[in-house]
Amino acid sequence: MKRAMREIIFDTETTGFDPASGDRMVEIGCIELINRVPSGRTFHAYYNPQRDMPAAAEAVHGLSSHFLSDKPLFASGVADLLAFLEDSPLVAHNARFDFGFLNHELRLCGRGEVSLDRMIDTVAIARTMHPGAKHSLDALCTRYGIDRSHRIKHGALLDAELLAQLYIELTGGRQIGLGLAQEAAKEEVAAELAAQVAVRPVRPARVFAASATELERHGAFIRTLDKPLWLEGAQAD
Repeated sequence: MKRAMREIIFDTETTGFDPASGDRMVEIGCIELINRVPSGRTFHAYYNPQRDMPAAAEAVHGLSSHFLSDKPLFASGVADLLAFLEDSPLVAHNARFDFGFLNHELRLCGRGEVSLDRMIDTVAIARTMHPGAKHSLDALCTRYGIDRSHRIKHGALLDAELLAQLYIELTGGRQIGLGLAQEAAKEEVAAELAAQVAVRPVRPARVFAASATELERHGAFIRTLDKPLWLEGAQAD
């Protein structure tokens, strides 16, 4: 049996574009994939950024300072987040942005950063597959027929759910499910054959040696032959 491949799709919402200038992460949403299939496990949290919410950022995600005022600090919930992420690869759209904010929050609370080796960027994948096209999440959802009609504003968990569907399409789409079904069918056939071998009766080995009577009859037949070719050399010697 192959080891299951676990990946985490995630998205963040923030107060702005640059953590170095004081912007903070205010929401994170994560979707667990097992062998590129959503497992049903998710992680979602809002965080109090301990600062004001710029109007431009609020217009994007709809999270106001008042709404976030009673939410926990990132540091108080970081253990639960890291427990969900484990050491799995992390998939994000324009991933350096999300990794930048995640690692900034981890540094602020004295935690180790998430290695960029774990980063999978769907924008980079889309640019390779569709050079010259639009690579926003909205544009790619339209290209792949992913329903986003319920996306009125940005939301970390909602965007992660859309991104999970997009990532599956970018990395094989329906062929993934087909491959899994074929693998399951192979395992089922192998198990059935193994069961048949286990119950198959053991038969004794067949004896193919000639009996004494058969050897005598064969010798008598040979003696009736007139100068057989295989005896010419022996007679000449």
